[in-house]
Amino acid sequence: MHNIIEISKAVARMPEFRLKEPANAAIPADAPLAIVGLNASGKTLLVDMLTGAHPLLGSEVKYDFSPSASKKASQNIKAVTFRDAYGSTGEDFYQLRWNHGLQEDCSATVGEILKASAPDGNTPDDVCEVLGLKPLLEKKTIMLSSGELRRVQLAEVLQSSPRLLIIDNPYIGLDVNARKQTTAFLAKVAEKGKTTLVLIVSREKDIPEFIQKILPVTDGKVLPICGKEEFLEKLREKEKETSFAIDEKRRSAILSLPDHENAENGAPVVECNKINIAYGSREIFRDFSWTVKSGERWALNGENGAGKSTLLSLVCADNPQAYACDISLFGSKRGSGESIWDIKKKIGYVSPEMFRSYRRNMSVMQIAASGLSDTSGIYNRKVGGDAGQKVMFWLRIFGIESLADRNYLQLSSGEQRLVLLARAFVKDPELLVLDEPFHGLDRVRREMSRSIIDTFCSRKGKTLIMVTHYEEEYPTTIDHRLRLKKLG
Repeated sequence: MHNIIEISKAVARMPEFRLKEPANAAIPADAPLAIVGLNASGKTLLVDMLTGAHPLLGSEVKYDFSPSASKKASQNIKAVTFRDAYGSTGEDFYQLRWNHGLQEDCSATVGEILKASAPDGNTPDDVCEVLGLKPLLEKKTIMLSSGELRRVQLAEVLQSSPRLLIIDNPYIGLDVNARKQTTAFLAKVAEKGKTTLVLIVSREKDIPEFIQKILPVTDGKVLPICGKEEFLEKLREKEKETSFAIDEKRRSAILSLPDHENAENGAPVVECNKINIAYGSREIFRDFSWTVKSGERWALNGENGAGKSTLLSLVCADNPQAYACDISLFGSKRGSGESIWDIKKKIGYVSPEMFRSYRRNMSVMQIAASGLSDTSGIYNRKVGGDAGQKVMFWLRIFGIESLADRNYLQLSSGEQRLVLLARAFVKDPELLVLDEPFHGLDRVRREMSRSIIDTFCSRKGKTLIMVTHYEEEYPTTIDHRLRLKKLG
C-alpha cells in the first residue's frame, strides 16, 4: 500500500515555524493513524508541513491520492480542528446560544447547512447514515448539543469525499456517551475505506481502539511510526520518571499571597432560588435552587446539554436571563444595582468558548493581563507596573514565563490554554469558575494545573466551581458535587 503524503528531511521555510530536526514522515493509505505528542511538541506544525500550510525549504511534499481522480491537495485533504465544544468557526456562538428564544431565531437548520456545503447541493445518504444525522436535519444548529454539532461539522467535510481527513482534538468537550458515539462514527468512516483518518491528540486516552498505528512527535522531533501498544508501553515507562505536581517554591508562593479582607468561611457566594431558564421551547432549569458557600469546592457535572454551561453563564452574568432570576452573588441580589464589572471583579473564569474569543494578535502578557479587567482589548498595549508583576507571577506559576512576549496566536493550543488559565488567576479571585479548564492539555500540564488549583483553593475563602467530563481531572480539594440532568 502506498503513502498518501510523504516528506523527507523536511524543514519549514520560515525560521519561526521549524521543528528541532528535519522531519521524515509519511501518512500511509492502508489504515487510520494518530499523531500523538505533548503540548508544543510540534504535532500541528508537522501536519501543516505535510499539507502545505507551511512551505518547505529545499524539499517538497510527495502526494499520491489514488484512487481519487483528482490530484489537487485542496480537494483530497480536509482538516477539522475541534479546539472547544463548538468547533473552530468565528461565529459568536456562545452569546447567540444564551440569547436563543429572546430574539428572532435566524440560525440555519442542519439540513440547510449540509445542503449549502454539498458540492452538488445534495448531502450523500451514506454520510447522513454513518453520522446518524437524518433525525437532526430539521433541527436548528444553535440548539445542537456538542456531540451533535461535532457530527454536523464532520459531515460538512465528508460530503466532498476527501482522500484524507485530519481531525485535531476529536474528543474535546464531549461527555462519556458523546465520546463513544463519536468513536463509533469515526470507526465507520475508517471501515468504509474511502477516507483515511488521521487524528491529532495529546492524551493517550484519546487514542480510539480502532487506531493501531501511532506517529509520535516529541520535543520538536518526529519519530518513526510504531504500533499503539509499543507506544503506550514506552509512555508508561517515561511517566514513571515524571513528577506532575508543582514544586515547593511555586506552592509556597501561592500560599504566601495575602488573604482578602472579606474571606469569611461559610458566607454565601452563590444563591439561586427557584430559577427557571428556557431557550425557546427547550426547558433547561425548572425551580432550580443552589447555594455555594465561601470556601466550598464544587464539582459540576452532567451530560452534554444538561445545563452546566448555562448555569455558569448565570453565575458570571453572561446570560441575559440571569436578571429575571432570583440570584445573589457575594450577598448582593442580581439586579439590585450592581454592574457586570462589580460581579466579575471577584470571579476568575475560563471556558471553551473563551478559547475562541481570544483569537487576537496580542502578546501573552496582554492576553493574561486582560483578566484584571475581564476584557479582551483594554490591554492591547504594554503591560507594566503592578499589573505586569501580577501577570508575571502567574505565568511563572504555570511555567510559561518564557512565553510572555510571544504572539498568542503563534502558540500551540495547549500553550494558549495555559495562558487563559493564568488569566483566570491574575486578580487572585475569590471565586474560580472553571469550565473544562484542561481542554487540549497533555497529562503533564493537566496534572500541573490541577496541582495549582488544589494549592490555590486551600487558601482561606477561596471558592471553586469546576466542570469537566473526566473524573480524574477534579482537584483533590473537591468537597461538594452537583450533577445536572436534562429535563424531559
